[in-house]
Amino acid sequence: MKRVIPALVLSVAGLIPVWRYEPSTGTTSTTESASTPSVSSSTSSSGSPGSTTFTGTTVATEKGDVQVQVTFEGDRITAVEMLKQPDHPQTTAALPKLVAETLAAQSADIDTVSGATVTSDGYRESLQAAIDANGA
Repeated sequence: MKRVIPALVLSVAGLIPVWRYEPSTGTTSTTESASTPSVSSSTSSSGSPGSTTFTGTTVATEKGDVQVQVTFEGDRITAVEMLKQPDHPQTTAALPKLVAETLAAQSADIDTVSGATVTSDGYRESLQAAIDANGA
């Protein structure tokens, strides 16, 4: 009888996190949608070539869709903007790190942000599509 009470208490204590678990909402697909990268260019007011903007593919992740827009001046990445992103706290915290690493690396060869692995993978995939569109 002395062992039954601690066993029951520990069992209930172990089940509480399971009962309180709330899965994140969003799609469960990790496949890339059929959209293709798009491009728009602009010129500066002096008529010299300005920046060129490429939109990466929309990548469906289990947290939500991810899509980036990359601005180039020549071959140099000057800005990255998220057009679609999951509504998730880890994503919000990871985006400044992902953009900063992209601008420093000037490529999609960047590290995954801890706690936002799914978003990081989708970001890199969309970013690479935009970079590839710039090279085409």
